Amino acid sequence: MTQPTAFVLPVDKPVGKTSHDVVYRVRRALGVKKVGHTGTLDPFATGLLLICVGGTTRLAEYLTGMPKCYDAVARLGVTTDTEDRTGEEVETRGGAEDLSDAQIEEVLSRFRGVIDQVPPQYSAKKVDGEAMHRRARRGEHRELAPRRIEIAELSRTEASLPDLAFRVCCSTGTYVRSLARDIGEALEVGGHLTSLRRISVGDFSVAPALTLDDLEDPVRVREAAITPIQALAHLPRLELDEAEVRRVRNGQDVPREVLPEVEEGGVLALIHAGALVAIGQTTDTGVVPRKVLAS
Repeated sequence: MTQPTAFVLPVDKPVGKTSHDVVYRVRRALGVKKVGHTGTLDPFATGLLLICVGGTTRLAEYLTGMPKCYDAVARLGVTTDTEDRTGEEVETRGGAEDLSDAQIEEVLSRFRGVIDQVPPQYSAKKVDGEAMHRRARRGEHRELAPRRIEIAELSRTEASLPDLAFRVCCSTGTYVRSLARDIGEALEVGGHLTSLRRISVGDFSVAPALTLDDLEDPVRVREAAITPIQALAHLPRLELDEAEVRRVRNGQDVPREVLPEVEEGGVLALIHAGALVAIGQTTDTGVVPRKVLAS
């Protein structure tokens, strides 16, 4: 059975593997050199990774910014230096088992919506050109500027205190372990993240995602493959006629008086005959092709 040459593959990353480990497994199983992921998961985390295969690696930047949902568990009453279970214990406080449902809900409500979040010391955020986690491992501590994020959903799913299970849907760039840290501090008992599972990226769910063993089955891979046009379903679309397709493939602008409702400079998926032709950017007179896919 012939496999498509450019597609996005949903993979359910197991615990203990890095995102790069998954990329390597996909590359080896499919015999494809050009493979990349669209959002890192820490080794102790599990869940959905969208893996770009072949020509779709050029589309990765349009997938990384999609909102994500997680199921997580925070251990209240204990803080660690990494803000998760992989770190060294820093402090233990009493009172976590005595928290009421009302107290927990009131604190969770503070984190819904647009908030500022301070990244963790152990993070990929660069300070003076070096990743902060490298500095943290040398014992350096830096005051990091908060980042504006959005928490669209934050709900308690289970509580067997001192463990607090919750679901969070958030904008890209959100650190869930820092959210666990901040929830613990707001409850005045401290806390750290002990479990994290990414259950969705945009409209894509982890439910149909492949395991690493599934990668060896060409039929399962073909069934799970997401086409480029499906992967970019969140972008506004512009249907091109044949003459416009030729212009785009030659790198020429497409003059248009009427465009989908998107601000000038916005990104569009340029479509013809049910397939993605290119990514375009709007101008005051039409669309400029930015990334043209191979025919």
